[in-house]
Amino acid sequence: MSSESVAASFAGRLKQEGIELIPVQLEQFATYYRELVTWNEKMNLTGITEEEQVYIKHFYDSLSLSFFLDLQEIRTLADIGSGAGFPSIPLKIAFPHLRVTIIDSLKKRIGFLEHLVQQLSLSEVELIHGRAEDWGRQSGYRDHFDMVTARAVARQSVLNEFCLPFVRKGGWFAAMKGTNPHEEVEESSFSMIELKAKLVQIYRMELPIEQAERHIVVLQKTGETPRKYPRPAGTPLKKPLVRT
Repeated sequence: MSSESVAASFAGRLKQEGIELIPVQLEQFATYYRELVTWNEKMNLTGITEEEQVYIKHFYDSLSLSFFLDLQEIRTLADIGSGAGFPSIPLKIAFPHLRVTIIDSLKKRIGFLEHLVQQLSLSEVELIHGRAEDWGRQSGYRDHFDMVTARAVARQSVLNEFCLPFVRKGGWFAAMKGTNPHEEVEESSFSMIELKAKLVQIYRMELPIEQAERHIVVLQKTGETPRKYPRPAGTPLKKPLVRT
């Protein structure tokens, strides 16, 4: 399948979901793909490099968040553990009004994202090398963002402690998952109570072509983060907030 056909198919599928990309946005996705594959030869960014697969499993999958939540109502978005920029960079391309903050613990990945943001001519994208547990305590980040995202980073109880401290009261946390997450969401109920959030919905969808299952777990913040959270770096993974 030619690059033009891949892009046209991608644009057509998004149009069915109410997202109409203009030529400059399609060119940004094409540049994103080229840079991802080039940089992947010298550092591990993704195990998926075939063009159509990247467009579906990374770009389309990232944008699926907007199929269920109104991104036009969101101004500030934080992406925790973004890796190669998913889902936040595709969301920024499709919704340029977003002010995006990306936090990742690996300096090399932040280096790639700095280069990518420059190549895509994106504005209002802040890239931070660090741990979520540390930045979740910083003024200007804590209890600040309209929406926080994380894609396939950890179990829900751990993600809640990584991500909810960044969400403002009334804002949203969207955890993007693969297979059915109901068990781990149930397991995370204690962490939701502790971190002042409630489960709103678990959305299910299938990716085009291979019908791979995807889920988006949406939580809403109900109050400010208690002072004791997030716990020191490393603790949420070692001792998740689950009822004992």
